[in-house]
Amino acid sequence: MKAIKQPLSNVQRELLKIYSTDITESELGELKAIFAQFYANKSIEYANKSWNEKELSNDLMNQWLDED
Repeated sequence: MKAIKQPLSNVQRELLKIYSTDITESELGELKAIFAQFYANKSIEYANKSWNEKELSNDLMNQWLDED
């Protein structure tokens, strides 16, 4: 028998708790900025990890840019 997956993830459940309160448009903008910064930081961490694992360098990037 296949297990039934919960309809909402842990993130979705937590966000529903947060969003169950009324906040001003200004506060909503602040919250969106926080989320954007969080995901930007995660993207940078992932890119840095990949860069290091693949032993990339600025010199190599410049070589690639100069290729036809």
